[in-house]
Amino acid sequence: MRMNRQRAQIGVSLIEVLISLLILGIGILGAAALQLNALKYTDSSTMNSQASFIAYDMMDRMRANPDVSYALGSIASAPTAGDLDTPRTQDLFDFAFNIRDMGGTDGSIVVNGRVVTITVTWDDSRAGAARTANQTTSGQAALQTFTLTSRVAGDAVTP
Repeated sequence: MRMNRQRAQIGVSLIEVLISLLILGIGILGAAALQLNALKYTDSSTMNSQASFIAYDMMDRMRANPDVSYALGSIASAPTAGDLDTPRTQDLFDFAFNIRDMGGTDGSIVVNGRVVTITVTWDDSRAGAARTANQTTSGQAALQTFTLTSRVAGDAVTP
């Protein structure tokens, strides 16, 4: 028999276990960071969709009543109560209520003849790094803006 035989390793050393735990920990932290970013972007996308729904809802209301001026400088100047007998008042009240309900900071309606521009602004600071070209930074708040421009009615054609 030979006495010089090399002894085979039978188990796992403590160093190998610690290194594998370190690698696993880094992987779990990476997955958690990925999940947090996904939540931020999902919230930002939801707010953008809400602003789109509000703007298109208001545009449809204006198309249903095209001969009335819906100009609104900001939601601060919107009616404070609805009036079901006056569609313009009810529509502007609902517009302002919907913006406040979504957490929006402001909204405006600019009427230029039959062309209308509806703007909805909200604080998108939760998505901090997801800023795009149409966002402005004011102090600590990252304001996101959704703008919709459309014609509410066709111009009268004279034969």
